[in-house]
Amino acid sequence: MTEQGYKKIESFFKARPAAYSVLKFIYKYLPYPVFIGYPMLIAFEIWQVFVLKQNPPALYKTLCIPAITFFAVTLLRNIVNAPRPYEKYNISPLIKKDTVGHSFPSRHSTSVFIIAITFFYVCVPLGVFLLFLGVIMCASRVLAGVHFIKDVTAGALFAILFGLMFSINSEIFLSIF
Repeated sequence: MTEQGYKKIESFFKARPAAYSVLKFIYKYLPYPVFIGYPMLIAFEIWQVFVLKQNPPALYKTLCIPAITFFAVTLLRNIVNAPRPYEKYNISPLIKKDTVGHSFPSRHSTSVFIIAITFFYVCVPLGVFLLFLGVIMCASRVLAGVHFIKDVTAGALFAILFGLMFSINSEIFLSIF
């Protein structure tokens, strides 16, 4: 998106306080269901193992794939260290943020998408719901002026590729350990 595009978005939200309030709410609170749901999923699977004496096949995926993905995307964004829209252009983000660099890929989008994929192993409808929340969360990050479209898209694709790569061929995943 160009500087003019961000300025148009800023003008739109500044002229519509209700829409601006909705954007701020989504930006701030939408990650919570995802990031609260993930530890609950881990607890559920651990409960299955230790209380019900079941062996859920997704437990190692639930624990390890998101951790590896988060580590990898953090490493990549530290190497790339891309500027954020408010650094590159003469704009102010709609949501106050003073982070410098580390925009590409978006770690929020990577996290929400890898968690959604992790939920697919256990409950497909919850996975679909979390993917939906992830798209909305990514849009809020772009609209707020803290990420470029390429940042959130790359983060989502990074998570999807890691999730599929490790889930389709579990032998590759297990050989890492």
